[in-house]
Amino acid sequence: MINVIASIKVKSDKIKEFLTIFKANVPAVKKEKGCIEYFPSMDFDSGLSAQKKDSNIVTIIEKWESIEDLKDHLKSSHMDSYREKVKDIVESVELKILEEA
Repeated sequence: MINVIASIKVKSDKIKEFLTIFKANVPAVKKEKGCIEYFPSMDFDSGLSAQKKDSNIVTIIEKWESIEDLKDHLKSSHMDSYREKVKDIVESVELKILEEA
């Protein structure tokens, strides 16, 4: 199993628009071969001192059966369409691709 943490920095005045576009794509992603989990999340003020918060970051939590499934996901037509829709509101994307230690 592959775990993915995608950190997407969105222009501050475009968070709501980004989430609307992203969530519209989620059902198509969840139908993909190998998708176990896929959802957006944002910082919650926990009050814990070690927490680093950024209200312009949307964190996507993903789980995939294999790296091949993840690679197929990234090449899918609905992901191409999603990227086109958000290209002017996303400032940066960082991925952490993880496996159980």
